[in-house]
Amino acid sequence: MSGKKRNRCVIGSETARMLNLGHPWVIADRYTSRWPQAACGNLIELRSESGESMGTALYDPTSRIIARRLSARSIDLDRNWLVHRLEQARKNRNWLDFGDTTVARLVNAEGDGLPGLTVDRYGDFLMVQYYTLAWESHLPLIVTALQEVYAPRGIYGKYRPQETRKLSAGKKGRPPQSRLLAGQKASTDLTVRENGLLYRVDLIKDLHTGLFHDQRKTRLEFRRLAAGCSVLNLFAYTGAFSVAAAAGGAVQVTSVDVAGRYLDWACENFRLNEIRPEGHEFITGDCFVELDRMAKAGRFFDVILMDPPSFSTTRKSRFSTSGGTADLVQKTLRLLNPGGLLVTSSNLQKMSLESYLKELRKGSLVTGRHLQVISVSGQAEDFPFTASFPEGNYLKYVVSVVQDKI
Repeated sequence: MSGKKRNRCVIGSETARMLNLGHPWVIADRYTSRWPQAACGNLIELRSESGESMGTALYDPTSRIIARRLSARSIDLDRNWLVHRLEQARKNRNWLDFGDTTVARLVNAEGDGLPGLTVDRYGDFLMVQYYTLAWESHLPLIVTALQEVYAPRGIYGKYRPQETRKLSAGKKGRPPQSRLLAGQKASTDLTVRENGLLYRVDLIKDLHTGLFHDQRKTRLEFRRLAAGCSVLNLFAYTGAFSVAAAAGGAVQVTSVDVAGRYLDWACENFRLNEIRPEGHEFITGDCFVELDRMAKAGRFFDVILMDPPSFSTTRKSRFSTSGGTADLVQKTLRLLNPGGLLVTSSNLQKMSLESYLKELRKGSLVTGRHLQVISVSGQAEDFPFTASFPEGNYLKYVVSVVQDKI
């Protein structure tokens, strides 16, 4: 039990019901508007309208998610409690087989009982990302606990505001950069292994590090599927899937991305794995425009991967998963050989698998082609979610065989 006095904050019956089901979020409403004022990052005690204690939460008055429950009991956010949570997360991952891999998620926010906080391992370095400013005042404690449990060479930290798409589009200044919290600096050419393949990552600049390792399992499967095939990778970013395809024996891989600097990074990843980028194709351009050009040129592929960001804006087009997936599928299917594979992926948390499949269906119906789904999967096992927090099951990865309708 905690001996510290803290604000007691009354919640409504619906919030209490969700907390009893195990969901950790308290969404701002008419009840939270009457809470006593407190600093961002303070611990508060949640109470039902009948006065029942509902546990301890981390307070963020600036966020729609105004509080995130850390425990159903009254606790102190101290070294012992945090080390216990980290040790528990590490123990849970003892069940997993990472193979020849040096990058992993060590703490997956709500999935590991630390809502709004993630920790990733990149070789000998750790990256702490926090999605609410409520964690910022606790960073020294987090660093101390991570050093005790993992003894990394260095620890970086990065705040990830909710409106990251505006940041990445340059509408609210530069994308957030990480800062060194403890230990040694990482080199700008830091290299990690994933399933035996090498990728360069950057822990300092940009919104992302250059490798979305929640796709570790799916990339390994894609590597197998690409053998002997011509492959088109749309929204290729730094080419992780392209490298996997080439390493798996793809005849040729065509990578398309609107940012030329990311394709330069992709070429570097090819060379790291002793694969000549000159034997493959890298196209800088808007994917929608390039798909039209390829269709006019009569190009066809055996395997096409489309893994767009949830939102993107270019001078030529705007894309959102909920509104643009069907159009993208329609354009993509024109370039697939009969019997080929369409591999589609989305990390939009708000879209269910059922809704995503409807988008794929809409796109295929327009073209008169048939999608036979042979595989559906999600994020890698080190990105766990709880049964009480379905939002944590965010990644949708669908492999479909494309046939002309009979």
